[in-house]
Amino acid sequence: PVPSARHRGSPGEPRALFALPSAQGPLPTPHWPIECEVIKETIEHIEWVPPEPEPFCQPTGPHWAPAALGEEHGTVVYHLSPAPRGSCFTRARIGGAPGPLSSPAAPLAGPQDTTLLFESRFESGNLQKAVKVGPYEYVLTLRPDLYTAKHTQWFYFRIQNTRRGPLYRFTIANLAKPKSLYGEGMQPLFYSQRDAQSCGIGWRRVGADVRYYRGGGGEEPAAFCLSWTARFPHDGDTCFFAHSYPYTYSDLQRYLRALAGDPVRSRYCAVRALCRSLAGNTVYLLTITSPAGAAAKRAVVLSARAHPGESGGSWAMRGFLDFLLSADADAQLLRRLFVFKVVPMLNPDGVVVGNSRCSLAGRDPNRAYRTALCGSFPGVWHLRAMVERVLAEREVVLYCDFHGHSRKNNVFMYGCDGGWAGARLRLCQRVFPLMLSKNAPDKFSFPSCKFKVQKSKAGTGRVVMWRMGVSNSYTMEAAFGGSTLGGRSSHFTVEDLKSLGYHLCDTLLDFCDPDPAKFQQCLSEVDALLRQRLGWEPGSGGSWSDVSPSELESSTSGSDSSVSDGSL
Repeated sequence: PVPSARHRGSPGEPRALFALPSAQGPLPTPHWPIECEVIKETIEHIEWVPPEPEPFCQPTGPHWAPAALGEEHGTVVYHLSPAPRGSCFTRARIGGAPGPLSSPAAPLAGPQDTTLLFESRFESGNLQKAVKVGPYEYVLTLRPDLYTAKHTQWFYFRIQNTRRGPLYRFTIANLAKPKSLYGEGMQPLFYSQRDAQSCGIGWRRVGADVRYYRGGGGEEPAAFCLSWTARFPHDGDTCFFAHSYPYTYSDLQRYLRALAGDPVRSRYCAVRALCRSLAGNTVYLLTITSPAGAAAKRAVVLSARAHPGESGGSWAMRGFLDFLLSADADAQLLRRLFVFKVVPMLNPDGVVVGNSRCSLAGRDPNRAYRTALCGSFPGVWHLRAMVERVLAEREVVLYCDFHGHSRKNNVFMYGCDGGWAGARLRLCQRVFPLMLSKNAPDKFSFPSCKFKVQKSKAGTGRVVMWRMGVSNSYTMEAAFGGSTLGGRSSHFTVEDLKSLGYHLCDTLLDFCDPDPAKFQQCLSEVDALLRQRLGWEPGSGGSWSDVSPSELESSTSGSDSSVSDGSL
């Protein structure tokens, strides 16, 4: 329990235990582990959608690798001290490490020095080291998730002292995953502060000669490299590179402050604290519904950012909240029909420090739902307890946890087919994703969806919620890359990701329509699709209710053309 506290100088006046964003005053400042240095500047980016689709670049394949280049071949120009090996989280404070900041960047020799200045000591930033190995070439090392030696995927860093003409090469040399969408045409994201200020241009895809390959060193486990070339648009600019569109804890708090200050939306959206994280950051819970008739309503539970490096989940959540809190007739209907319980950022500490996968416990929160201790994974523990309370008083018609995927393009879902339910129930679990694929045919791939409950996934949110009694329990995966559907072969924009939230709302209305025609149509289509994939003749009458989930799995993971398009 958090001890009660009072304002200094006002002994009789209780203080709120949790910092909730009010419409006035400064935002609550994030708490950082005391090992983390934090620069004072506020980093904010404009939101922008490119006027034209950003196509994937031509994949180069894994066969090519440049000569291994390390510190011995160059000069260290940026180096943050790593957390001591084997250390664990002890305490946090606002603003991170006390005392004056160190100088991890090498000083410039003078105005003619073209060395880039790197920085990552800001919210969600991740870069541990930069080595200059040529006039315009740098080898970069990411910081593993705090208190681990693993999970290097997310990157987000600032570059200053740019030059407009030269072709630069950047190589991140310690990525963890053997396969990545960077090997299939995905490009890094780039942001120019001068372009944002003078032209209103925000994050965009850049990079030629993008390569993803196994590193040349003999490290175990093996390290993988991402290499790309790019030109900067201006001399003396401040620029950023990132793995995915950043969405920080402060971005969420700015959004919630705008909600709190809106007299209309705040009437049907209550913002509360679900709990505090290990570092003391508030894990927010939004309850959204119209005031009337709450007792008879079914519930919908949504969460995002269990994995902090999967920032697309926050943009999908933003789109969901934008629509659900709007004056649109369908949004009003949804608020009349359901009580929505929404945890928009389950792992704020991981988001703050720039982790890819873990919380400050040094472990994956989305494997901890079965066994989570409140003291190790407070967000997971309190979310599960909240769902248990909700289930005791009403049906939860849908649980969906928003994630990002690094190896498959498009958007898809993981559901739960335990193999022991009746035939109709096993079909029904596939209906919501099929409906979503029809409402977003240029983004969502039903054939990429999987429903087998693997042992390794037993501790995930979707599996635990399903075992608790939420029969429609899903993880929604949005690719870091983009879409190959509906004639597209292009990267997702922020607008694409936000539209997933709207399509989820649209699909919920189709799924719960009192007229069963759409539901029955999709049920029949799933049945026919599975029979076709199992090689059963139409009309053969075979019952597949005894077929194992493993056998059915292949029936929903084929080519993207096997499901008919057409909006519901």
